[in-house]
Amino acid sequence: MRKSPIWLGLSCCLAVAALAMMFAHTANAAQCALISRILLGVSLISLLALGVTGRERARSQGDGRGFRVNPACSTVRFSDVAANEIALNSLKDLVDFLRNPEKYAQMGARIPRGVLLYGPPGTGKTLLARALAGEAGVPYYALSGSDFVELYVGVGASRVRELFAKARKAGKCVIFIDEIDAMGKKRDDASSDEREQTLNALLAEMSGFQPSEGILVLAATNRVETLDPALTRPGRFDRQIEVGLPGRDERLSILRLHARNKRLAEGVHLEDVAQSTSYFSGASLESLLNEAAILAVRRGAVAIENADIEQAYLRVVAGEDRPGVGTGREKRQIAIHEAGHAIASRHLQPESAITRISILPSSKGAAGYNLVQPRERALVDREQLRNQIGVLLAGRAAEMLICGAEALSAGAANDLTRASEIAAAMVNEFGMTDEPYLSLRALRHTLGTGSSDGALEQCKCLLRQEFEKVTQLLASHAAKLDRLTDALVECEVLSGAQLEQLLSSET
Repeated sequence: MRKSPIWLGLSCCLAVAALAMMFAHTANAAQCALISRILLGVSLISLLALGVTGRERARSQGDGRGFRVNPACSTVRFSDVAANEIALNSLKDLVDFLRNPEKYAQMGARIPRGVLLYGPPGTGKTLLARALAGEAGVPYYALSGSDFVELYVGVGASRVRELFAKARKAGKCVIFIDEIDAMGKKRDDASSDEREQTLNALLAEMSGFQPSEGILVLAATNRVETLDPALTRPGRFDRQIEVGLPGRDERLSILRLHARNKRLAEGVHLEDVAQSTSYFSGASLESLLNEAAILAVRRGAVAIENADIEQAYLRVVAGEDRPGVGTGREKRQIAIHEAGHAIASRHLQPESAITRISILPSSKGAAGYNLVQPRERALVDREQLRNQIGVLLAGRAAEMLICGAEALSAGAANDLTRASEIAAAMVNEFGMTDEPYLSLRALRHTLGTGSSDGALEQCKCLLRQEFEKVTQLLASHAAKLDRLTDALVECEVLSGAQLEQLLSSET
């Protein structure tokens, strides 16, 4: 076996060091100096060998010796995908393209060079790509954008070229690049040479293959606006398909799909589960039923009951409740905070039902929480966003109202962050200010980052107004705030029905 330069250099160092130790007692000053120079020279040679070997190893990862790109045979079919009918129909058109690209070439039509799937995480973008390859019966190359990004310039570009070379040898195939924004973000002055060369290689390869070759490139991203315009233009990713969060009927079809291999008790109605899981992704729904199955096995049941699904819902959304560890004073302050959220939500967002309120620590890091079932909307208006800010700030407002400014805790950190993000979006993106015709983010992008410095003041003004408004609301319902706080301190967890009963009284 041939030794690498690193091992040869280290072996020389050890040998010279051993000789130096053997003759150290007889060596004079000149000999010591000579030995030191020899050791220094061998060390430099070893370091140079290390650098050369590192570069060679990095480059070898793009020439087939270290970068393994092997096709898979997908067993997923369109029948295994629920919901996302629009996205499915767009992909079904491509199946015949992949099977018979020559037929379309004779008509002068070409297969789309690329299809970009975009949408929130967990909505099934990877599953759709696998189903397309499985339905067409062609090899499936699956990689991530981060697989092409390396420290050394040229490695990523070499990997891209190798991928497409193997795809051409395979003939008809599907190439799927997940999280393509890792290699295809918009280029600017801060872009690295390696990332830019990798992106350029991908663009060149997508422009180079012929329509009759039957190669289709699919990519997925959570945020299409972050991608470089050269990727999203026609001729590169010709089709852009949104894979969004499922609606109620789509959630029901997803639940039925994942319940095929599960035993459900007679009293379990998936229609009710679909109704109560607003804004759940497909992955979240699968996790919900899986957690329910685990809970049923744990208690030795023969079927999944409604109680299992309810407990699994709490695990997925809020995490598991843990025993309280705070003192009596801390417990009451958490109760005040959560009671403030609940009263504000009931008055500012009456269409969103509170199903549970807890002051027990959650396994997801919250000291307490309000579990709210939001109403699904296609659009959110200015008043609704302001009310969301008010509900988020209500916990801090309740603490200040009852405990005073000197007793404020760090428990409102997440609330303040989320409220600030909504305010920033209203000012920067949605034009919900005194200048409703203006998007400050677009203005800064056009004129430079130094423009529109008044955005911060507008956000602060918006947050201040909502904080003052919710403080007045809580002050006008001080008796309910005290009553709910006492009940939470005593019971620690209240259901939606118990909460409604406590707050429905006018006294």
